[in-house]
Amino acid sequence: MSILSPNLSIMLRAAEKAAKSLIRDYGEVENLQVSRKGPANFVSAADIRSEEIIFGELSKSRPAFGFLMEERGQVAATGVKAGEEEFRFIVDPLDGTTNFLHGIPHFNISIGLERQTGSGREIIAGLVMNPISNEIFHAEKGAGAFMQKRRLRVSARRDLDIAVIAGGDAASKSKDSQEIMTRQFAALMGKTGGFRRMGAAALDLCYVAAGRFDAFWENGLSPWDMAAGALIVKEAGGSVVSLSGDKNPVYGDCILASNANLQQSIKKVLEGA
Repeated sequence: MSILSPNLSIMLRAAEKAAKSLIRDYGEVENLQVSRKGPANFVSAADIRSEEIIFGELSKSRPAFGFLMEERGQVAATGVKAGEEEFRFIVDPLDGTTNFLHGIPHFNISIGLERQTGSGREIIAGLVMNPISNEIFHAEKGAGAFMQKRRLRVSARRDLDIAVIAGGDAASKSKDSQEIMTRQFAALMGKTGGFRRMGAAALDLCYVAAGRFDAFWENGLSPWDMAAGALIVKEAGGSVVSLSGDKNPVYGDCILASNANLQQSIKKVLEGA
């Protein structure tokens, strides 16, 4: 790993501890207790255990920081209203739950650190870990993006017809989201070098940062899906915008991440759909 700041160091320790729990559960995936939250949107015992570990580790190290988590929602620091803290961790304890439950080794832990400033909220640090491959992506605002010690840069491709684009399928979203995604996918087909649907948004964003994908978009995401990955893309020289007009794409519901060369051409196709 590159030299980490104190905040990133505690985020890494929390992720590593949670990863051990996820790996154990992944090895016994057939025995997990699973309940349905909605169509194609599952929550597992592994999800909850991972979040408990991360929350316990981070709240112990940073008691004055708040939390926004996938399972628990907002949790305030002591003596502060939820959402009013200067600093807040944004946590997805298991992004790619469906992959996990089907034994597909493509899922991650995502932890972002948000700071409340006079001009609004901003993500100042992010860490995404794939427990199976042990790839650890991380970034801090103004300090670059890394996978372990390797500096990350987005791809330099300029032509859409050779670009590989990743996207979500809105399987767990509303009927409207599904219809939008279907139109967008159809509009891109034949215009790109390939399309990938991997099922873990935070990792997809990191793959853009690493130049593995040239772009990623998805509708209906939540802040914990995007917070860490969006910063990692930006610090790798990429562009992250909201297709729904939100000033801060992390708090919108439709994100497009890409290199700067391809952003406008992809955005035009998606918005036209």
